[in-house]
Amino acid sequence: MRARPVPHSSEILAEPLGGTSAPAATTPVGRAYLRMVLVLGALVALGPLTIDTYLPALPTLAEDLGATEPQVQFTLTGIMLGLGLGQLVLGPVSDAVGRRRVMLGGIAAHAVMSVLAGLAPSIEVLTAVRIGQGISGAAVAVTAMAVVRDLFTGRRAAGLLSHLTLVIGVAPILAPSLGGLLLQLTGWRGIFGALAGIAVVLFVVALRGMDETLPVHRRRPARVGATLHTYAGLLRDRAFVGLVLLAGLMFSALFAYVAGSSFVLQEFYGLDEQQFGILFGVNAAGLIVATQVNPFLLRRWEPQHILTGGVVLGMVATSSMLVAAMVDAPLVLVLVPLWFVMFAVGLSFPNTPALALSRHGEAAGSAAALLGAIQFGMASIITPLTGLLSTGDAVGMAVVMTGAIWLGAVVLVVLVQPWKIASESEADDTLDASEVTNTADVSDVALAASR
Repeated sequence: MRARPVPHSSEILAEPLGGTSAPAATTPVGRAYLRMVLVLGALVALGPLTIDTYLPALPTLAEDLGATEPQVQFTLTGIMLGLGLGQLVLGPVSDAVGRRRVMLGGIAAHAVMSVLAGLAPSIEVLTAVRIGQGISGAAVAVTAMAVVRDLFTGRRAAGLLSHLTLVIGVAPILAPSLGGLLLQLTGWRGIFGALAGIAVVLFVVALRGMDETLPVHRRRPARVGATLHTYAGLLRDRAFVGLVLLAGLMFSALFAYVAGSSFVLQEFYGLDEQQFGILFGVNAAGLIVATQVNPFLLRRWEPQHILTGGVVLGMVATSSMLVAAMVDAPLVLVLVPLWFVMFAVGLSFPNTPALALSRHGEAAGSAAALLGAIQFGMASIITPLTGLLSTGDAVGMAVVMTGAIWLGAVVLVVLVQPWKIASESEADDTLDASEVTNTADVSDVALAASR
């Protein structure tokens, strides 16, 4: 893989706790960068595919296994629990043994769990296997995020995450349509068989296309005491905790929609499986558009400013959707603000982790693990409320989404305090000329910062 050296002084955001802020010694450019985006995007897409492909099958699955709506939705909760808990363990493991081993092991385990899910005889067994799927998927999620932090920070990390989300975003657009097709051809069990096949293909992709990004000299011991000490240090950083909680709440709003949409749109509004898949893709496009607008916004504003704007937009959009649902407005008056909710969530996806992880490059795997664990943990707690509050219409889903984003706004103001992050980043954006020894170094720093 062709790479260009990047001087330490090209770091963009501060790491106030005194960690090692420098990324890996080399960072990919040109074709190597494009290859990395495509490989990482394909790998991280495994998570959305696992979650979204079987959404059109939820009503059929409930009937086949004799399960209630909350029981079926708990299979979603199960995978999110696995994704959250798995990252807490596997993030520090990747800090100790490297990213590549953990990622390959997770993909292989995911293939096995997908086969077992397709053979599940009851809703209880399926839920247990989905937890296993989540744990194996956590290996991919946490190592991919850590790889980004190994190589990039600040605006450059946010820009890369925006590009990754474009690749990832294809999955939720295609997954429900793919699930609807498989449901007609093979039934809901065939959907899990297809996921097993996809995992096998991605294992080969990772084996051939994923290089190790964590040098041996930067690895940390995976002892329990050291891991707990690292997590304790992360939790003492108020802004980091706020960013993690905000990420979890925005993620919860998204998954409240994921958990409730198939029942609301198919059973209340009367859409068929194909119509649901198309509409799900349209809403997913809102998230993707936001992530692709984000790099252009980053040319003018800091990540924390864009994040704040996204939260405000989410507050307005969810409130509008809730009002429309409560007065039993036509479907279009629910869908328009819902699209803007997805857009607001899309603005948070690249900027929140970029800000959080840029503060702790010395423990990128552990920081990414805590970020992912709280994201999926909060979603696993909040998402079942969609089913419990359901009255057959869109109100329950809208209540949960509105509550999550408004609570996120409180976290943003009280804990994150983006105006303080702005002052920190502006101070660290100024390069110390004494660190740059020659004209070539200056050119490299400018090139790295502009990418």
